[in-house]
Formats: sequence, structure tokens, C-alpha cells
Amino acid sequence: MARLDDEDRTSGAVDRETIRRAYAADPFEAERRLFGRLAHADRRGFLRGAGLAAMGAALGAAMPFHRNFPSGLVPAAFAQDSEAELMAGKDGLTLLNERPVNAETPAHLLDDDITPYERLFVRNNGLVPQSALEQNAEGWTLTVDGEVDNTLSLSIDDLKNDFETVTQALWLECGGNGRAFFNPGASGNQWTTGAIGCPEWTGVRLRDVLERAGLKSSAVYTGHYGNDLHLSGDPEKEAISRGVPIDKAMEPECMIAWAMNGQDIPALHGFPLRLVIPGYPGSASQKYLTRIWVRDQVHDGAKMGGYSYRLPAYPVAPGTEVPEEDMEILTVMPVKSLITGPATGAEVPAGQPAEVRGHAWAGNGDVRAMHVSLDFGQTWQEAELDGPPNKYAWQRWRAEVTPPEAGYYEVWARATDQNGVMQPPTTPGWNPRGYGNNMMHRIALFAV
Repeated sequence: MARLDDEDRTSGAVDRETIRRAYAADPFEAERRLFGRLAHADRRGFLRGAGLAAMGAALGAAMPFHRNFPSGLVPAAFAQDSEAELMAGKDGLTLLNERPVNAETPAHLLDDDITPYERLFVRNNGLVPQSALEQNAEGWTLTVDGEVDNTLSLSIDDLKNDFETVTQALWLECGGNGRAFFNPGASGNQWTTGAIGCPEWTGVRLRDVLERAGLKSSAVYTGHYGNDLHLSGDPEKEAISRGVPIDKAMEPECMIAWAMNGQDIPALHGFPLRLVIPGYPGSASQKYLTRIWVRDQVHDGAKMGGYSYRLPAYPVAPGTEVPEEDMEILTVMPVKSLITGPATGAEVPAGQPAEVRGHAWAGNGDVRAMHVSLDFGQTWQEAELDGPPNKYAWQRWRAEVTPPEAGYYEVWARATDQNGVMQPPTTPGWNPRGYGNNMMHRIALFAV
């Protein structure tokens, strides 16, 4: 943690990000270490003396009501810096959490075939690294080690120059997308339908890098590491470190990416390097990637055990307390679809065809069929379904529905994967953390 000298205390030289993270870890220790022994509180807990003056200097403005400012409370100007301010570049997202930043996109704003940065959901487990905030990749290296013949240390230039560059449209979905609809409720961010998007990624195949390293016969799993900071501020703790089976990592669609939609990956989405593991929950697609550890066992990093991204190994009744040893890792995401137009609550002419459209995707590959219903699932009509530009890109679908008379209607959307598995009309099997909800999406229509 940074420590201010006397000149810094009077000049406010310490940066807001340092202050914000210090207070996040331990606010009273932050006052002591950032502002020195001059900071102290009276018996009521209000900050006094030169420490308060130094805080005002860091703010760049006097605090007229400084006598009322409690000790141990970070000024809002610092608390709202950094990650939250990055959301200013997003358009129409719903903020679910500020620390870490998590935000989802309303369905009608996800109509683009390639999801733009402004509309891509945000799911963070830790704090965005300072290097990402500054878009500074100088000296960045990726280490590939463990059960390999040759340990690799690769710069971003090495990746660009020594391997084939590929560009693919690949969807990412949070494993908890749809959590808000489980009953009883599950803990965690209350995602509805918008923790999904399909940007275009540029980078190299993860398989090519692993083959260069030379996988030993003992290799069974990968373990991923990034340099995002744990919420506690402790550099010794991992924010998240997940992995995938080697067979999955060797799929040609799995990527180490440095660009999103033709630009450097934005800070919120993993600058300068990230994994993209399509078909699996987004937590497997490590941001701020610094290391791939090839394991001879299932990876046991942060958020690989307990109830994190895990489902019961057998069906359970809602609200059941499931022992940890009976939980298994969530891997392939279920088939799903989204209605992106019109927005729910739209008015359409009675007795006339109205277009509905959206996207469909499946964790095991392409979607085979798409259907919609206007009568609460009693009858279904097949929608036109486009093929994907590449495997694990979501697929555009469209249909025309005709409300026979004025009144209230709902459009229900149902996708079917290549194995014939359909989306259920309501939440599927309940689980303690609310993962894998692929219930049908539905919107309201008013025929006038």
C-alpha cells in the first residue's frame, strides 16, 4: 500500500485509485498509512487534523463541512472512480453491482448480430487492474507451464507474430444469467436475461499455443490466472482462477484474444489479453490473462470449488441444502434464445403480421430449430433460423406473428439444440446458486 510523505500530504499527489483500493481493503488502516500518523479521529469517530487536510488536498478541493466527515469513510469522489466511471461508455445497461462492477443489457438492446462494446454485459469478480485502466500493455507476458514439455513465456508480439491470427464471432454468457427467476431465490447478482453477448474476437487458437508448449500425457485440465485484484485488496489472493478440461481447451474455437470488434480489448473486458472459451460459462474465459497452468488434475483455483459455478449432481427440490461434495462443475451451457425485437410492451396492429426476431445459441454447438408461440405455448410456429458465421456464434432468427384481435398477447421463444433438447417454459432444475437457467424468453405485446 502506498505511503504519503509530507510533501505528498500537502500536494495531494497520491492518485485516487490508490486511495480507493486502500479504503476498500481496510479504511482505518488506509487513513493511517496513506495520510500518516497525523490522521486521527475524535471520540465520536470524526476525522480531525492534518490527515483531514491531506484528504482535502487529494480531493483537490476544500471540505466546508469537514467537521462532520466520519473517520474510515472513503469520500464518494474516490469510491466512484475507476471501474464505475468506465460504465460511462456503456449504453443502456442496468448496473447490478458497483464493486465489482456487474451490469446487464436489456434484451431489446441486444439486436446487433455482433454485439458492440456499448451493449456488452459486464461481469467482474475482482477489481480492474490499473494497467488495464491505463491501457498499458508494456512488458506483458503470458506464461504457459505445468504439464508441458516446454514452458513458454510469450509477449503479445510473440502471439501475433508466431501463431496464426484468427477472428471469430463467439458468444459469452454468464453462468448465472437468469438467476433472478429462480424460486426460492439464489444468492449472487440477480441477472435476468442480459448477461449475454456475441462480440467478434481476434487472437490465436489456444490449441496452437498448447501444442507449441507440448502437452504431456498427464495433462488433463487447464488453470487460468489474471492480474485483476481481489476485492480485499490483498495481492496474495486470487479474484478468480478457473480452468477447463484439456479436450475443451483443444477445440479450435477456444482463443487467446487481444482484440474485440477490431479494437484493443477494453479495460472492463480483459485488456490486454483474455481467454474466450465459447460454450462454457463466461467465468472460464479468464480476463487480464497472465498464466495458463496445465494441470494433471481438475484445477482447484479460486471459484472452482464449493458452490461456485457448480450444480447438484442429482435433481433437488427447491431450497434444498446440497452438500458440497454433491456439487459438480458447470461446463456446457444449455440451449437458449432471446427476443430482441420488438421491446416488451410494444404495440402492434391487430389482425396484421408483426415481425419478432432475436438470437439463439447453445453450448454444445449450433441451434437446430427455433419456434415461437402467441397463445401461451398451446401452438407453435417455426421461425426462420440463420446458420452461424462460425461455430459458437449466436444465430439470428425471425418470424411473423398475427394477433387475431385487439388485446394482450405474449410472444414465447423456444430454441432446440442439435441433440433435440428444447428450452423449458419455466426455470429448469433448481440449484443453490442459480446457474444454467435457460427458460424460454417471453415478451408482452399489445394489439391495437
